[in-house]
Amino acid sequence: MLPRKGSHAIFSVHLHFVFITKYRKKVITAPILERMREIFANICIKTNCIMVEFSGEQDHVHLLVDYHPDNNISDFTSSLKSASSRVIRKEFKEHIDKFYWKPLFWSSSYYVASSGGAPIDKLKKYIKEQDAPSE
Repeated sequence: MLPRKGSHAIFSVHLHFVFITKYRKKVITAPILERMREIFANICIKTNCIMVEFSGEQDHVHLLVDYHPDNNISDFTSSLKSASSRVIRKEFKEHIDKFYWKPLFWSSSYYVASSGGAPIDKLKKYIKEQDAPSE
């Protein structure tokens, strides 16, 4: 993907997120996964991010996000998880109640990694080879 432009920056930040359900319960169904796609896409739009890819299995989901650097990763993650949990627990209450008796959905932990761009070794080599001033 091409870099995007802000008022004072050109950026290309892609983050890969993985969220797992509380206790790795196999609670995610096809309709829940589709609803999550909508929720996450809307949050991305509101935060000037772009959801590039999304999918998951019964106990976890993966998101690839073209991330806007004005955001804080921790806050962005909290928004994704809290909004999706709240909506899914409300809209799929009967199904979710079979798995959780407390208002739970996601595990408190998550995975996030930067992705794309040049490999780290190439970046390190490029930086080391800069024509630094000698005086």
